[in-house]
Amino acid sequence: MLCKSATAEHDTWGRTCGWLILGFLCYALPLPGFAALPLPPTGQPALQIQGSNTIGARLGPALVRGMLEEQGFGNIQIAPGAGANEQRILGTNSAKQQVFIDVAAHGSGTAFVALKDASAQLGASSRPIKASEAQALASLGDFNSAAAEHIIAIDGLAVILHPNNPLQSLSTSKIAQIFSGELKTWEELGGSGGPIHLYARDDKSGTFDTFKELVLAANGKTLASNSMRFESSEELSDAVSRDPQGIGFIGLPYIRQAKALAVTDGQSLPMLPSPTLVATEDYPLSRRLFFYTPTNVENPWAQALVKFTHSDKGQAIVAQIGFIPQSVSAVQVNASSTMPPVYRELAHQAQRLTVNFRFQQGSAQLDNKALRDIQRLLEYLNANNKQQRSVVLVGFGDPKVDESHARILSEWRGQVVRRELNKGQILVERIIGFGAELPVANNQGDDGRIKNRRVEVWVY
Repeated sequence: MLCKSATAEHDTWGRTCGWLILGFLCYALPLPGFAALPLPPTGQPALQIQGSNTIGARLGPALVRGMLEEQGFGNIQIAPGAGANEQRILGTNSAKQQVFIDVAAHGSGTAFVALKDASAQLGASSRPIKASEAQALASLGDFNSAAAEHIIAIDGLAVILHPNNPLQSLSTSKIAQIFSGELKTWEELGGSGGPIHLYARDDKSGTFDTFKELVLAANGKTLASNSMRFESSEELSDAVSRDPQGIGFIGLPYIRQAKALAVTDGQSLPMLPSPTLVATEDYPLSRRLFFYTPTNVENPWAQALVKFTHSDKGQAIVAQIGFIPQSVSAVQVNASSTMPPVYRELAHQAQRLTVNFRFQQGSAQLDNKALRDIQRLLEYLNANNKQQRSVVLVGFGDPKVDESHARILSEWRGQVVRRELNKGQILVERIIGFGAELPVANNQGDDGRIKNRRVEVWVY
């Protein structure tokens, strides 16, 4: 707990450091391309992961399994853990020595509590760390840095209905009115069916935190007290799919038998949570999934899992589970009359890549995801022989009093990305700035303005 005494905290860290030192003295099987991982004392977990149910239910265990396989472990099993929403992944090396990793999925907020009291060495979260949480963990390192914050996948919150509900789309403001209880019947939305039944994740959930921030708080609302709350994503989705009067919100892999709505935010067009729109984070309810690791007291198993998760094999597992991987690919964009003429011409002649670059709040610096995405983009461009004048960078922003100022700022964002690509010997063909045109989010809030300040990548 956060209120543990200094003595108890010292003892906990002493035990942690003790098994790390002992572990390095134990036998571990070295593999080509991998440093030997230390084996913990018998009966002790090699790694404890705590946090998000969205990650911990399926993705976390699957990534742990993949990492163990990559490290040469066999006979890998995923078994129930000590409590509900807990799992233990076990593997055996060639010397018949068994290791196990525990994954507990009780909500994103629990990740940072567990890191603080050393009951976990890796936190899984479906939302960014809060300023208060980062401050509480300051003794373990800077949790806003790229060394501690690892974006492992992209997800989108889907607003789901019973499959027979005819409703096709809703604005975030309408969704907020529904979940706050202001709109109480389907008739108020132009349909039929009587009272609306609300389904929501529990207060510890990063899914709920994201929904609360992007939908409820952004519209000055709070969740209605009569909402039915769930710790399990699967149980919530299945409940909505059985209830013709139900509406809920869930991560993309858990839509299951329910129906997903198209969502609008501000002046954006209606968007279904498609893989491309979620990958570029243009979909209004897109979000990032995170691993967090201390930087002052490193666990080699946690570092190995992070490294594996960022690899091609790790991102393939992300896709298999149903989340959106961060690999770069080209997609054809259908030109429409609503696009500015120059943008429409680009859609006819080029393909858009499934990566957007965004910036740290109030800063000219690329954010942690963008820093890693630069490397992914360089690998894609080199692999596809697009090093010389094949790339167009398209910048966007939020409205300014002077529209020409907004356009200049959007071009400047493209310059930042070009500078990073030039370091990798990529010669960009041109930069286009569209200012505040084609918003993907509501400019009334900080989060929306940050999403609109973006750079798209197109290739010929």
